Amino acid sequence: MSATLDQRLTELEVRVAFIDNTLQSLDATVAAQDRMIQELRREFSRLRQELDATRSSLGHDAHDDPPPPHY
Repeated sequence: MSATLDQRLTELEVRVAFIDNTLQSLDATVAAQDRMIQELRREFSRLRQELDATRSSLGHDAHDDPPPPHY
């Protein structure tokens, strides 16, 4: 092989290694974000249930109140 072809092949190998490293990093980031989204969904669901329970225990729903006079 000529020196130019060897050099081009080496450059391509370096680029592929860099792309592979970047892809692994992005994959780890997406996985971490997915875990966080799932955790936030569970927390949101828990808070919604807690809010519903609080409303029920108070026996009063703000949606049943008439709107304020400025409406």
